[in-house]
Amino acid sequence: MPSSLDHQAGPWHAGSDDGGIPCAPPHARGAAALAAGTEPAPAQREEPSAGRAALLQRAEVRDVLAWMRLLVDPRDTAAVVRALARPPIELRQVDLARVIQIVRRRRLDVVAALTAAMESPQLPPQARERIGRFLELHRWAAGDLDTMRADLFVGRLIERLGLRRRQLLAADDEDARRLAALAGMCELAEEFVRSSPCPTARALAVELATREARPPQAPHRTGASTMAAGSPPQAPADLPPSPDVPPSPEGALQATLRTMREEVFKDVARIAGRLGELRLDTELDVAHGVVRYLELLKLAALAERSGGETAQAALEDVNARLKAAMTPLQREIFDSSPLDELLRGEQHEREAGTIDERLRAKAVAARDEPTLAAFLPRRGEGLVLSASDVETYRSCPLRYKFARVLKIPTEQTLHQRFGIVVHQVLERYHAAGGEHPSELQELLDAAWRRAGIGEGERERVLRGKARVALRRYHERLAEGVGRPLWFERSFAFDLGPHHVRGRVDRVDRLPSGEHELIDYKTGYAKREEELSEDIQLSLYAIAAREAWGLGETRQAYYYVLDDCKVPVPARGAPEAERVHDTVLSVGEGIMAQAFEPTPSPAVCAHCDYRIVCPAAER
Repeated sequence: MPSSLDHQAGPWHAGSDDGGIPCAPPHARGAAALAAGTEPAPAQREEPSAGRAALLQRAEVRDVLAWMRLLVDPRDTAAVVRALARPPIELRQVDLARVIQIVRRRRLDVVAALTAAMESPQLPPQARERIGRFLELHRWAAGDLDTMRADLFVGRLIERLGLRRRQLLAADDEDARRLAALAGMCELAEEFVRSSPCPTARALAVELATREARPPQAPHRTGASTMAAGSPPQAPADLPPSPDVPPSPEGALQATLRTMREEVFKDVARIAGRLGELRLDTELDVAHGVVRYLELLKLAALAERSGGETAQAALEDVNARLKAAMTPLQREIFDSSPLDELLRGEQHEREAGTIDERLRAKAVAARDEPTLAAFLPRRGEGLVLSASDVETYRSCPLRYKFARVLKIPTEQTLHQRFGIVVHQVLERYHAAGGEHPSELQELLDAAWRRAGIGEGERERVLRGKARVALRRYHERLAEGVGRPLWFERSFAFDLGPHHVRGRVDRVDRLPSGEHELIDYKTGYAKREEELSEDIQLSLYAIAAREAWGLGETRQAYYYVLDDCKVPVPARGAPEAERVHDTVLSVGEGIMAQAFEPTPSPAVCAHCDYRIVCPAAER
């Protein structure tokens, strides 16, 4: 715990009784620069926004941000998950999943759930030890949040997290970049102290949490996750630039070698940290580390082989030589590796001009972590899936893992709650056999109060738009050529080994005798050509045939606020085959636990898990 004297320290001095980090004052930095013959940067000069954005993308800075966020709001589960998964805690993902189960089952915030988890027989001793370490850090940080000045607090938090400690096997330039980023974080805290009338750590935490949690977005009317037609997507500040070019098939081996080398360095540090814990599987940990090194050695040996030897012959020879030096346990781990599957497929990839990135990720990933299979939505030999599940995994597999496997709770945004209210109003109106527009308005008032949305300026604007939209909805319903037949109708059917379920907002019978499947949206209206890759309504069409016995159907999205119905292009049998293959591919990826992130501006700008996502780091 910090000494009480630390709270009386001068404006630019941090006590060092527990290893606090002094954040050098601007005048001290200036004097040092003048002594060195260089021009100091004025302390008052505003840092370029690009530089500040780059600072907030650094992994070590995001570790500090996560702690600041969870201290302000213990319900910020994504921030707590990052703090638990990163050093110095490094809780295994399977233990994270068990903790989140406690959060959801007992309706607790995550910090309170961690206290309860210490008594859980489901968690092994090493997990409880790591959770105890987190709770000790949290008690210290929460105790000083309102009493310690922001710059002193940030320095001590960095020290307690061990972020300035030299990283094992890290390159010198990376250590320098990391230390520079942490110094930048200290400077940010200093700027806050100079400019704030109440420069406490809590005030800084609130400021940082607000800033980090609010990515820039394109202007919109409803806050929906779809972008306006024809408008370019806006990238969030914490989304790193896209990679220049994916590796060519010819460079696949070299790319895998580079990635494996980075992963082995991480494994060495992780396994070394576990050697001091009370564990019964230390031998297994060490065996996994040795095998990872031998896999790296195999890749290097293959890269050095002459071109006169076939890839298969070279692989068999290297494997035989390495196995001769292994213990039986190491050989068992080595034989279970998917790396050889990747290497054997390389020749085919050269001919086809493709790279199986999913297999590459699986081959280089650490394999001593317990599987998350128990947390997958399994049913029989397959999964339980919905159209939303399929779309989420297609947009970003890691987002699916956070939302559907780990089930990290998130706070609903105003616009998400608004969309739910509009859906509830329409559902209850039709369920009650409503006929008059006044009934829609009454249901809106009741749903608005029930949702607790409030009466602020933004809320009043949205409420006014909802009133206008519902009045237009009633007029369109009366003038429509189709006759509404079902509302909120559920479906469930099997597609391959998977069980697909969901419900359709509305089903109309058309004068031609056909049926039209309609899904309500409260976002911007998309053009018909933008729906060429749509999966949701195409999956609903299969459901209508398989679950309800309907023949060919039409599908359309009804954008409630725009009073616009946009049909999905009819593509017949080829479309059904495409959807079938897509669902099977998604199911295969989930069951293989292939949860690599696929960052893109359109998805990342609205993602609730940016603070815990590695793709948001530099």
